Amino acid sequence: MDDNSGLIHAMCLDGAGGARALTAAEVSRWAPEDGVLWLHLDYSSPEAVDWINHDARLESVSRAFLVAEDTRPRITSINNALLLALRGVNLNPHSDPEDMIGVRIWANESVIITTIRRTLLSISDISSSLEMGKGPRSASEFVVELSSRLISRMGPTLEVLEEMLADLEEQTLGTGDAKVRRQLSTIRREAIVLRRYLAPQREAMYRLYDEKISWLEEKDRLHSREVTDHLLRHIENLDSIRERAAVIHEELVSNLSEQLNSRMYLLALITTIFLPLGFLTGLFGINVGGIPGSDSKFAFAIFIIILTGIALVLLALFKKKKWM
Repeated sequence: MDDNSGLIHAMCLDGAGGARALTAAEVSRWAPEDGVLWLHLDYSSPEAVDWINHDARLESVSRAFLVAEDTRPRITSINNALLLALRGVNLNPHSDPEDMIGVRIWANESVIITTIRRTLLSISDISSSLEMGKGPRSASEFVVELSSRLISRMGPTLEVLEEMLADLEEQTLGTGDAKVRRQLSTIRREAIVLRRYLAPQREAMYRLYDEKISWLEEKDRLHSREVTDHLLRHIENLDSIRERAAVIHEELVSNLSEQLNSRMYLLALITTIFLPLGFLTGLFGINVGGIPGSDSKFAFAIFIIILTGIALVLLALFKKKKWM
């Protein structure tokens, strides 16, 4: 496989937190005694797909898993190898966080293969930590650390959602305009999409703890349980965000209903005042003989005074009955 044919990272872990970068040619000469091999591939590359399909370490299920276009977070084991599909928030520039990026992991005691289609910062974090000598020391640590970094990266996104929701709660107390409703809809949509992927990821992490994999060390199993607890807190926060968003939505609907009722009430009062006035003006506006005051030059002024008097009496009556 050529250097630019879908191979993003190729590293040989030294067992002490560091790693040595390998070329595609060196990968072909790698042996288990050299250290744990990590290959990170772009599965959208035809060359990478061809390499996966011809790797003798992989059986048909694993090959299909590593190049699957869309995978639900899950975990399974085949022949003492671990298959793990996880998702992380999309923190790439000009991207929506809820457009989550999937990463597929095949790992055994000596080889780790990860495939992806878009850049994932958690993978970059592990690569950087290995270059600084502070990365995972084994395949077991690698799997748990990647899971941990994926979940940790979700924290700031949830904090942003909570801050936006708090701002909307404050705005809702004084307004119910269309802008607030649109922002609220965006937050609810993001929370729903994030939870849709995190819920099965929680189940996958639970299974990671329980899987009977010989090379998965006990300390890493315990770490995976802590990672799962962290993920559970994120899911609980998402549930809280959804519930708070629902409460804000109800408050918005209530505010809009009150505003509408207030305006309708005002229109009803105005209609009540002008109804008798309109009746009188319509009655005296008919073009037939015998209309009172038709021959008097003071008739119009007297009629206006009568209409004004009726309006004032109605206003006084409304105030007395506290309708205004």
